[in-house]
Parts: sequence; C-alpha cells; structure tokens
Amino acid sequence: MLGTRGIPANYSGFETCAEELGARLVERRHQVTVYCRSHHIHYREPYYRGMRLVRLPTIPNKYFDTITHTTLSTAHALTQGYDIVLIFIAGNSPLSFVPRLARQRVALNVDGLDWKRRKWPLLAKKYIQFAEWLATKFPNAVITDARPVQEYYRTHYHSETTYIAYGADVTPAPAGEYLRKYGLEPRKYILFVGRLVPENCAHHLVTAFAKLNTRMQCVIVGDAPYADQYIRELKEQAGTNVIFTGYLFGAGYRELSSHAYAFVETSEVGGTHPALLEQMAFGNVVVVNDTRENLETIGDAGLSYVGAAGGSALATVLQSLIDHPAQAAEYRRRAQKHVKQYFNWDQVADEYEQLFQRMMQSKGRVV
Repeated sequence: MLGTRGIPANYSGFETCAEELGARLVERRHQVTVYCRSHHIHYREPYYRGMRLVRLPTIPNKYFDTITHTTLSTAHALTQGYDIVLIFIAGNSPLSFVPRLARQRVALNVDGLDWKRRKWPLLAKKYIQFAEWLATKFPNAVITDARPVQEYYRTHYHSETTYIAYGADVTPAPAGEYLRKYGLEPRKYILFVGRLVPENCAHHLVTAFAKLNTRMQCVIVGDAPYADQYIRELKEQAGTNVIFTGYLFGAGYRELSSHAYAFVETSEVGGTHPALLEQMAFGNVVVVNDTRENLETIGDAGLSYVGAAGGSALATVLQSLIDHPAQAAEYRRRAQKHVKQYFNWDQVADEYEQLFQRMMQSKGRVV
C-alpha cells in the first residue's frame, strides 16, 4: 500500500483505510507492506499490527510531498515481488504503470474529486483532472468509495470502477481526562473533526455557532499543514465557547467522540468521509453539508444543511436539534444502525480481497 502518509494512522481517511484494511488482510494470512513518509510517521518499529513498514523520505511541500514519496515507493516496490500494489489518490495515477513493469497488478483508490479543493491553483487542478483520465488507463483496477464518484468516472471518462466503501468500527470511551482537560460535559458540546483547510468549511460551524441560543460549547478537532492563514482567521472569528484542540487521535479522539451532542461534517468535497462514518458508529447525531457524497453516506440516518448558504443554514438545523433532544436521540439510534448495516471494515476487507483475487486471475482490467 502506498500513496498515503503511512501508519499508525494519524492524519486522514486514507491512512485509516490502509491501517484497518491492512490489519485484516494480515489476519487472513496475507503479507502486507505499507509505505510511510519518514518525516510524518514517528513510529520506529519495523512492523505495526502485523504490517511491514517501509519508511522513505520525501519533499515536505504542499505540491511535491505526495508525488515524490510515491515515486520513491513505486521504485522500491519494483524489487519486492509483490502480487498486488494498492495506490491511493488519483494524483498518483501517472505512477501506477511502474509496478506493472515488474508484472505486479495495480489497484488505484482515487478518493473524491480532488481538483475541486480550493487549495489547488489552476495548473494543479488541470494536472489532477489529467491524472483522473490516466487512472482509467494505467492501473488494473480503479476503486471509488462513493457512488457519485463512481458515476462521475462513468460519465466523464466512460470507465467503470469498483465501488468499495470505508468502514467504521469504534470502541466508545467513558468520560474522563480529556473532557476534564477541555472543560466539557457529556452531551453539552457540538463536535467537528477534520483537516482545517478551506474546502472542509469549518468556518460554517464557527459562523453557525455564534448564532445559536445555547449554553453548549463547540469543539473543533484538527489542524493542517500549509493552512496557517485559514486557521488563524478561523480562530479570530471564533467566540470564547469554541475550543480548538489541534490534532487528537487515539484515546482523546474516542473520548470526545463518545460524548458529543452532535457531530457536524461541513466538507464540500471528497468521497465518503471516514470521520463521518466513525461519528455515526459512536452514536452521534450527524449534520452534513448537502453534497451528494455526504447525503449518500448518511441515508435517512442524519440531517443536512444547504452548504451554499453556509453558517446561517447550519445554525437553523443545529438550533432545532438543540431545542428537540428527543429528535437527536432518535437520529443517534438510526446512525448506529445504518453504519452497522452498510459500513463495516470486515466487509470492506472481504470486498478488497475478492477484487485482488480477480486481479490475480486476469491480465487485463478488472471491475
């Protein structure tokens, strides 16, 4: 597995996918290697949850970090005798032909439509769109994690992809040191978790929270490299009842996720957001920006707001939830049921394993 920052997962959904999928493949007696960026992963052991870790350097820059590390990773992979190489991110597609030089089968998980992210200048957007087209040519299989993204590839590139969702298996945590640290009470705060970049629209929540008639607090978990100005503006806009924790993983993330009143997914781009699935699995009522991908994820088990209307629309939905706790309780029940039925890491591992088996049995493209 390559193209992510590596594991243990401590950044985003791709890292979580690599860890959860890889660990389950190890349990099924597959040998799994995960390529890690040496400046990002500080875990020093050679194996993690049974997966071999290969640490390689990169250029820690917004534009060259991913592609540089993937270039080195694919070059290293040529010598390893792998059966399957799983590459993440559509922008890495130009390199997906490299493992095939060694007769390795290549699967590419393209994620969402990355060119829509505000952080990319015009030239970068054009490159990503070109990389999407190459994704339909070079790898043996293309994986999409959301039906709208699958439809996009079918419509724009006349190419079929394999749909495999993310999973969400979580372990709730009792209230303890992290709630005390941030001065929080169970079910008395609204939660956001994600990278603090403009296209994830945390400013929607900050704006909305200022309009609410409530004594609750707002907790924003996350950070981001190369987004200092946006984060600074976000904090300047926020009131005293908005708490920024920075990155929070492991026990802290589980504890805050286990006791929120509601979780808000404000992102305007991307496929299926793993954090959204996990929050539903924790039993949180979720409110999402009304993108097609978010609406597909929640089904009838969550609420949405008109993303184009920003914080004002979100405030209306949140105020109603706060004023009607019985409604919130009903959506918590629906959320957990929905995730158990449709988003399970063991089921995800089954589908990846079946795809890999089909790839091994075929010399051409597989869907």
